[in-house]
Amino acid sequence: MTPFPNLAESQLAQAIRLVGENGFEHALVSFFQSVCAPDNVLILAFRSAGPPLVLYRQSSNPQVFSQLDQTYLAGAYRLDPFYDLHLRRAPAGTYRIADIAPDAFQRSRYFIEYYEQTTLIDEITFVAHPSPWVTLNICLGRDASTGQRFSPRDVETCARITPLVAAIAEPHWAHLARSTGPAEDTSILLADAARAAYGIVLSPRQAEVALLILRGHSTASIALRLGLSAQTIKVFRKQLYARCRISSQAELFALMLPLLKGGAEV
Repeated sequence: MTPFPNLAESQLAQAIRLVGENGFEHALVSFFQSVCAPDNVLILAFRSAGPPLVLYRQSSNPQVFSQLDQTYLAGAYRLDPFYDLHLRRAPAGTYRIADIAPDAFQRSRYFIEYYEQTTLIDEITFVAHPSPWVTLNICLGRDASTGQRFSPRDVETCARITPLVAAIAEPHWAHLARSTGPAEDTSILLADAARAAYGIVLSPRQAEVALLILRGHSTASIALRLGLSAQTIKVFRKQLYARCRISSQAELFALMLPLLKGGAEV
């Protein structure tokens, strides 16, 4: 096993000294720069309800976070593969966007109309749980400023330091208010909002299918996720489009995204 450079070890030590103090985030990011050189860093806390808390952001490319407040925090976060990890109570660890994104993610309207606009080309995220029902995401990104994905060595290094990152990040953010229970069911919220805004009545299953389509799942992926046949999913999809009086995923996204932007009040 190749040891970290002395600089990285010193920066990690400084981050440890600053747990619970001002300057911790800067020291932690300096450590990351030494071990895998991300182009940008975003630290979020997902909770049971409401948009995630932005705890830290840093990027030399202004486009990366240009729509973070207006689009992502306003509701599009509900379509994020990392938010799905929060909903599913994924264990603490390191996750790469390429490994957790749905099979049709890059063809989804979320990817085309939001994610692609950030210029992000790769993400490695440390997931930790500083308090019950709160998921901390420390996202290291590569974007158009360098145009380089993380190397296999970067990925291996991040996986190796995951216990260290969790061990210092969780106590630093342990003060985050504990959520009262499991995260909200977005498909139910979507169905309620569609009824209130458009008079569209969706069954629970149709709402689930709508949400999974918006997140970038193919018919086969939705079938696997819900434990149904692909033919059954095609029937639900046809019914969904008929009730919404639409004929494409782009129209579904345009219809439903404003509802998701209602945040905790959707």
